[in-house]
Amino acid sequence: MMANRRNDTIYLGSTINLPKRVWEHRNGVVDGFTKTYGCHVLVWYEVLGSWEAARQRELQMKQWKRAWKLREIEGLNPEWGDLYDRIALP
Repeated sequence: MMANRRNDTIYLGSTINLPKRVWEHRNGVVDGFTKTYGCHVLVWYEVLGSWEAARQRELQMKQWKRAWKLREIEGLNPEWGDLYDRIALP
């Protein structure tokens, strides 16, 4: 999940290359929701075994209430810090 700041706009998506996709969002390469709303901070992620599993999880979570998504974010990242350095390649 990407966010513009704590407890504000969040974006949920899935990818097979998280470092690349987050870099694209952070640098405004991709037109769309994250660029429009300034969601450039990686606040939550989950690694799954396959693209199909990741897509299913994304679709499931998009049906969740906002409070449930916030609980996931704060469970992993209570300060809403940018997690990009955890997943970026050296």
